[in-house]
Amino acid sequence: MFGFGDSKRKIFCISFQRTGTTSVGEFFGSFGFRVATWPVSRANKWTLKWFEGDYESIFNSKDFRDHNVFEDDPWWCLDFYKVLFHRFPASTFVHFTRNSDAWFDSMIRHSNGRTLGNTYRHARIYRRESEFYRKFGSGNYSDDEIDNLLELNESHRRHYIEIYESRNRDIPDFFDRNDPGRLISLRLEDSQKWKKLGGFFDLKVPENLEVHANRSK
Repeated sequence: MFGFGDSKRKIFCISFQRTGTTSVGEFFGSFGFRVATWPVSRANKWTLKWFEGDYESIFNSKDFRDHNVFEDDPWWCLDFYKVLFHRFPASTFVHFTRNSDAWFDSMIRHSNGRTLGNTYRHARIYRRESEFYRKFGSGNYSDDEIDNLLELNESHRRHYIEIYESRNRDIPDFFDRNDPGRLISLRLEDSQKWKKLGGFFDLKVPENLEVHANRSK
Protein backbone atom coordinates (compact mmCIF):
# COMPACT_ATOMS: atom_id res chain seq x y z
CA MET A 1 0.00 0.00 0.00
CA PHE A 2 2.77 2.40 0.93
CA GLY A 3 6.35 2.45 -0.21
CA PHE A 4 8.62 3.54 2.62
CA GLY A 5 10.56 5.72 0.20
CA ASP A 6 7.45 7.68 -0.75
CA SER A 7 7.46 10.91 1.25
CA LYS A 8 4.35 12.26 -0.49
CA ARG A 9 2.01 9.65 1.01
CA LYS A 10 1.82 10.39 4.69
CA ILE A 11 0.91 8.20 7.65
CA PHE A 12 -0.26 10.08 10.73
CA CYS A 13 -0.53 8.51 14.18
CA ILE A 14 -3.38 10.47 15.77
CA SER A 15 -3.64 8.49 19.01
CA PHE A 16 -3.83 10.47 22.24
CA GLN A 17 -0.54 10.91 24.08
CA ARG A 18 0.31 7.93 26.33
CA THR A 19 -1.30 5.46 23.94
CA GLY A 20 1.79 4.00 22.29
CA THR A 21 2.57 6.75 19.79
CA THR A 22 6.33 6.33 20.15
CA SER A 23 5.99 2.58 19.73
CA VAL A 24 4.06 3.15 16.50
CA GLY A 25 6.96 5.29 15.27
CA GLU A 26 9.46 2.58 16.18
CA PHE A 27 7.33 -0.02 14.40
CA PHE A 28 7.38 1.90 11.12
CA GLY A 29 11.02 2.85 11.57
CA SER A 30 11.93 -0.85 11.77
CA PHE A 31 10.53 -1.26 8.24
CA GLY A 32 12.55 1.61 6.82
CA PHE A 33 9.96 4.38 6.94
CA ARG A 34 11.21 7.88 7.68
CA VAL A 35 9.54 8.67 10.99
CA ALA A 36 9.19 12.19 12.35
CA THR A 37 9.37 11.74 16.11
CA TRP A 38 8.77 14.23 18.92
CA PRO A 39 12.34 15.66 18.75
CA VAL A 40 11.80 16.44 15.05
CA SER A 41 8.52 18.14 15.86
CA ARG A 42 10.05 20.14 18.70
CA ALA A 43 13.03 21.25 16.60
CA ASN A 44 10.60 22.58 13.99
CA LYS A 45 8.20 24.04 16.58
CA TRP A 46 5.37 22.23 14.82
CA THR A 47 3.11 22.13 17.88
CA LEU A 48 3.55 25.84 18.48
CA LYS A 49 2.72 26.48 14.83
CA TRP A 50 -0.32 24.23 15.10
CA PHE A 51 -1.44 26.17 18.16
CA GLU A 52 -1.13 29.44 16.24
CA GLY A 53 -3.01 28.01 13.25
CA ASP A 54 0.07 28.32 11.02
CA TYR A 55 -0.46 24.98 9.31
CA GLU A 56 1.23 25.80 6.03
CA SER A 57 4.50 26.53 7.82
CA ILE A 58 4.36 22.97 9.11
CA PHE A 59 3.51 21.47 5.75
CA ASN A 60 6.12 23.49 3.87
CA SER A 61 8.98 22.63 6.25
CA LYS A 62 11.73 20.39 4.91
CA ASP A 63 11.30 17.81 7.66
CA PHE A 64 7.61 17.47 6.93
CA ARG A 65 8.26 17.02 3.23
CA ASP A 66 11.07 14.50 3.84
CA HIS A 67 9.26 12.22 6.32
CA ASN A 68 6.37 9.89 5.66
CA VAL A 69 5.31 8.79 9.17
CA PHE A 70 4.40 11.24 11.92
CA GLU A 71 3.83 10.41 15.59
CA ASP A 72 3.23 12.39 18.80
CA ASP A 73 2.16 16.04 18.75
CA PRO A 74 0.81 18.02 17.05
CA TRP A 75 -0.87 15.24 15.06
CA TRP A 76 -3.03 14.03 17.97
CA CYS A 77 -3.99 17.52 19.13
CA LEU A 78 -7.73 18.19 19.19
CA ASP A 79 -9.21 17.79 15.69
CA PHE A 80 -6.06 18.50 13.67
CA TYR A 81 -6.64 15.12 12.03
CA LYS A 82 -9.53 16.69 10.10
CA VAL A 83 -7.20 19.28 8.58
CA LEU A 84 -4.70 16.55 7.67
CA PHE A 85 -7.44 14.36 6.19
CA HIS A 86 -8.55 17.04 3.72
CA ARG A 87 -5.14 18.58 3.08
CA PHE A 88 -3.48 15.23 2.21
CA PRO A 89 -6.04 13.05 0.43
CA ALA A 90 -3.55 10.18 -0.03
CA SER A 91 -2.76 10.06 3.70
CA THR A 92 -3.63 7.25 6.10
CA PHE A 93 -4.25 7.41 9.85
CA VAL A 94 -3.38 5.15 12.78
CA HIS A 95 -5.46 5.39 15.94
CA PHE A 96 -4.61 3.42 19.09
CA THR A 97 -6.75 3.40 22.22
CA ARG A 98 -6.31 1.80 25.61
CA ASN A 99 -8.23 1.31 28.84
CA SER A 100 -9.27 4.77 30.00
CA ASP A 101 -8.12 4.40 33.61
CA ALA A 102 -4.79 2.92 32.52
CA TRP A 103 -4.38 5.88 30.17
CA PHE A 104 -4.99 8.39 32.95
CA ASP A 105 -2.67 6.53 35.33
CA SER A 106 0.05 6.83 32.67
CA MET A 107 -0.67 10.55 32.33
CA ILE A 108 -0.14 11.06 36.05
CA ARG A 109 3.10 9.05 36.09
CA HIS A 110 4.60 10.77 33.07
CA SER A 111 5.49 14.05 34.78
CA ASN A 112 5.22 12.96 38.42
CA GLY A 113 1.76 14.37 39.02
CA ARG A 114 2.19 17.51 36.94
CA THR A 115 0.68 18.49 33.60
CA LEU A 116 2.57 17.24 30.56
CA GLY A 117 4.58 19.58 28.36
CA ASN A 118 3.66 23.22 27.88
CA THR A 119 0.97 24.02 30.45
CA TYR A 120 -0.87 26.69 28.46
CA ARG A 121 -1.37 24.36 25.51
CA HIS A 122 -2.17 21.46 27.83
CA ALA A 123 -4.81 23.58 29.54
CA ARG A 124 -6.38 24.41 26.18
CA ILE A 125 -6.46 20.78 25.04
CA TYR A 126 -7.80 19.44 28.34
CA ARG A 127 -10.17 22.35 29.06
CA ARG A 128 -8.41 23.76 32.09
CA GLU A 129 -8.09 27.30 30.75
CA SER A 130 -10.06 28.91 33.61
CA GLU A 131 -7.80 27.32 36.20
CA PHE A 132 -4.71 28.38 34.24
CA TYR A 133 -5.84 32.01 34.03
CA ARG A 134 -6.79 32.10 37.73
CA LYS A 135 -3.31 30.96 38.69
CA PHE A 136 -1.17 32.77 36.13
CA GLY A 137 -3.29 35.55 34.68
CA SER A 138 -3.54 36.51 31.04
CA GLY A 139 -0.51 37.19 28.91
CA ASN A 140 1.53 35.97 25.99
CA TYR A 141 1.98 32.23 26.45
CA SER A 142 2.87 31.45 22.85
CA ASP A 143 6.14 29.70 23.58
CA ASP A 144 7.43 26.15 23.50
CA GLU A 145 8.58 25.81 27.10
CA ILE A 146 8.00 22.54 28.95
CA ASP A 147 6.97 23.91 32.32
CA ASN A 148 4.57 21.39 33.98
CA LEU A 149 2.91 24.17 35.98
CA LEU A 150 -0.37 22.58 37.09
CA GLU A 151 -1.07 19.54 39.22
CA LEU A 152 -2.46 16.39 37.64
CA ASN A 153 -3.93 14.03 40.21
CA GLU A 154 -6.80 11.74 41.09
CA SER A 155 -9.25 14.64 41.36
CA HIS A 156 -8.91 15.18 37.60
CA ARG A 157 -9.59 11.59 36.54
CA ARG A 158 -13.23 11.91 35.50
CA HIS A 159 -12.67 15.19 33.63
CA TYR A 160 -9.73 13.84 31.62
CA ILE A 161 -11.34 10.51 30.85
CA GLU A 162 -14.46 12.23 29.50
CA ILE A 163 -12.28 14.20 27.08
CA TYR A 164 -10.27 11.10 26.17
CA GLU A 165 -13.29 8.92 25.50
CA SER A 166 -15.14 11.62 23.59
CA ARG A 167 -12.28 12.09 21.14
CA ASN A 168 -11.86 8.35 20.77
CA ARG A 169 -15.49 8.20 19.63
CA ASP A 170 -15.21 11.25 17.39
CA ILE A 171 -12.31 9.90 15.34
CA PRO A 172 -13.93 6.69 13.99
CA ASP A 173 -17.21 8.57 13.52
CA PHE A 174 -15.44 11.14 11.33
CA PHE A 175 -13.75 8.49 9.19
CA ASP A 176 -16.92 6.41 8.93
CA ARG A 177 -18.65 9.44 7.43
CA ASN A 178 -15.83 10.39 5.10
CA ASP A 179 -13.53 7.46 4.20
CA PRO A 180 -13.30 4.43 6.52
CA GLY A 181 -10.48 2.92 4.46
CA ARG A 182 -8.03 5.61 5.54
CA LEU A 183 -8.13 4.73 9.25
CA ILE A 184 -6.97 1.74 11.24
CA SER A 185 -8.05 1.65 14.89
CA LEU A 186 -6.40 -0.77 17.30
CA ARG A 187 -6.31 -1.47 21.02
CA LEU A 188 -2.99 -1.10 22.78
CA GLU A 189 -3.82 -4.17 24.86
CA ASP A 190 -4.29 -6.34 21.74
CA SER A 191 -1.47 -8.90 21.53
CA GLN A 192 -1.93 -9.01 17.73
CA LYS A 193 -1.81 -5.24 17.22
CA TRP A 194 1.48 -5.16 15.33
CA LYS A 195 0.43 -7.99 13.02
CA LYS A 196 -2.82 -6.15 12.30
CA LEU A 197 -1.04 -2.85 11.75
CA GLY A 198 1.44 -4.49 9.40
CA GLY A 199 -1.33 -6.23 7.52
CA PHE A 200 -3.12 -2.94 6.94
CA PHE A 201 0.02 -1.52 5.30
CA ASP A 202 1.04 -4.73 3.50
CA LEU A 203 4.07 -5.23 5.74
CA LYS A 204 5.35 -8.68 6.66
CA VAL A 205 5.59 -8.60 10.44
CA PRO A 206 7.77 -11.20 12.20
CA GLU A 207 6.00 -13.53 14.62
CA ASN A 208 5.99 -12.37 18.23
CA LEU A 209 7.19 -8.87 17.35
CA GLU A 210 7.02 -6.67 20.43
CA VAL A 211 7.47 -2.91 20.37
CA HIS A 212 6.97 -0.88 23.51
CA ALA A 213 8.80 2.41 23.75
CA ASN A 214 8.43 4.82 26.69
CA ARG A 215 7.14 2.09 28.99
CA SER A 216 6.18 3.62 32.33
CA LYS A 217 8.19 2.41 35.29
